[in-house]
Amino acid sequence: QVQLVESGGRLVQAGGSLRLSCTASGRTFNGDAMGWFRQAPGKEREFVAATSGTGAKTYYADSVKGRFTVSRDNGKNAVYLQMNALKPEDAAVYFCAASTDPWYSSSYYYYDTSYNYWGQGTQVTVSS
Repeated sequence: QVQLVESGGRLVQAGGSLRLSCTASGRTFNGDAMGWFRQAPGKEREFVAATSGTGAKTYYADSVKGRFTVSRDNGKNAVYLQMNALKPEDAAVYFCAASTDPWYSSSYYYYDTSYNYWGQGTQVTVSS
């Protein structure tokens, strides 16, 4: 059974930092795109960041550029999201996702429908 398990979410003050982790089991995602999405109450799930299979290419939502950094460790079958300078509007459930489908454009990274494996999410709360 393939699983993606996120961890690291918690309550943090505005301006603080968090590092989210996502560990995969059941199959290796080395060489597969992996991404982070988030969903706040009453809002649709939105793209946050993603990384190519090797980690050489990264993609970010405009709202997190310069504050968040996505990285991966293929030896550990894991992807990370370092979040700095957190804002109250960053509060959401953060989901890890992976795609084993071939993509032919970098635009695929930004759409949740492009990913076929998802974690259960980890809650990030930011107090003002």
